Amino acid sequence: MLSPFSPMPEIHVDFRAPPPSPVASGRRSTVTNDDVLTEFLEASLRVPDLVLPDKIFPKQKHLDAPPEVDFVSLCFHRDDALRDVVSDSLSRIGCFQLLNHGIPSQLVDSAAEDAAGVFRVPHAKRAAATRSPEKPWGFEEYHAGEEEEEGSEEFVWCNEEELKSKMEGILPIAYPNFSGKMEKLMSSIEMVAMKILGVILEKKSVEIVGGNEKGNVCCIYKHGGDNSGDAWANSLKYEVIRMLIRGTEYSHSLCFHVCNGSSEFHVYSKKSWLSFCSDPGALVVTAGDQIQILSGGQYKNVIGRPIFKAEEEQSISMAFLCSAQNKKKKNNFDSNRDKTISLSLQAILALILPLVFHLIILVYKKLNQ
Repeated sequence: MLSPFSPMPEIHVDFRAPPPSPVASGRRSTVTNDDVLTEFLEASLRVPDLVLPDKIFPKQKHLDAPPEVDFVSLCFHRDDALRDVVSDSLSRIGCFQLLNHGIPSQLVDSAAEDAAGVFRVPHAKRAAATRSPEKPWGFEEYHAGEEEEEGSEEFVWCNEEELKSKMEGILPIAYPNFSGKMEKLMSSIEMVAMKILGVILEKKSVEIVGGNEKGNVCCIYKHGGDNSGDAWANSLKYEVIRMLIRGTEYSHSLCFHVCNGSSEFHVYSKKSWLSFCSDPGALVVTAGDQIQILSGGQYKNVIGRPIFKAEEEQSISMAFLCSAQNKKKKNNFDSNRDKTISLSLQAILALILPLVFHLIILVYKKLNQ
C-alpha cells in the first residue's frame, strides 16, 4: 500500500490536435468559383411560372332589360305568374323594374331638384354634417381634389333630428322644404316595399321598421357632368372598384332606385357586373342582404347604381333603402313579455296558495268523517 506521503505516479495523456482545415488550392481559378455560385443562385432563386388572368377587373356583361312588373297586378290582384317572374329575376340577377307604383313623378322631380341645392353647399361648411362611424348620415368626407377626379358626390338622408338641426344651421330655409318632400317620398316607398315583401315572402309576415341603423335611409348621388371619353371610362372603373370594396354600409331588404334620365343601370355582386337600359318611368328594385337571409339564400344580394353619360349637365339619382323586420318574431317576443308575472302578483299568490291548501285539507277531513 502506498504511503500518503509517497509521490503520485505520472499519468501520460495523449492529446492530439485536430487535423488542419483544408486550404483551397490556388490552382482553381476564381472564374470557376463564380460560375458555381452563379449556378447555385439561379437554381435557388428560380420563380415558378404562374398562370395569371389577363385582367383583374371584372368583366361587364350587357343584359336585356329585367322584367317590368306592374305594382297593382302584383300586390293587389295577386297575380301568381307575375310573382314567379319577380322571384326568378331576383334569384338570377337580383333586381326587377316596377311600374304603376303610384308615387307622383312631380314629387320625385321636385325632391331631386332640391337635392341639387344641397350639393351646392361649400365644402368648408359641410363639417358639421359630414358622415362618421357615429353619424352614418350627411355628406361624404371630402379630400382635396377628390370631386374633380371622380365627378360625383353622395349625401345620405334620413329622418334623424340631429341631421335636421345640423343641416338647418347650414340651409335654414331650403333644407326644411327638401326634408319634408323626402319624408313624403320615403313614406310612400315604404308602403310599396311592405306590399312587395308581403308577396315575395308570402310565407313570412314582415313589416317595415324605421331607424337609419335598420336601413331606412336615402342615398342621394350627384353625377358629374364630365362623362365623355376617357374621363367617363375612368370614373366608371373607379365606381365599380369602390362598390366592390365598400359594398353598402346600410343593411336593407329592398332598394328602390329613382334614376330618371340615366343612360344605363349597373348591378354589382361579388361575382358579376351586369348592365342594362332601364325604363324611364320605372323604379329599379334591387335585393339587399336582409331579403337574401329571409329567403333562405334564394334571392341574390346586389348593389345597383345608375350611370349618366350626359356631357355637360349634372344629374341626381336617389336610392331608398328599406329594411324589413319579421313580424312573427316580434309578436312572439311581445307575447312572452306579456306572460311575465310581476313581483307583486307573486307575493299575493304566495299568501293565497297556503290558505287554499289548508282549506282543501279541511274539506277532505270533513268528507271522510
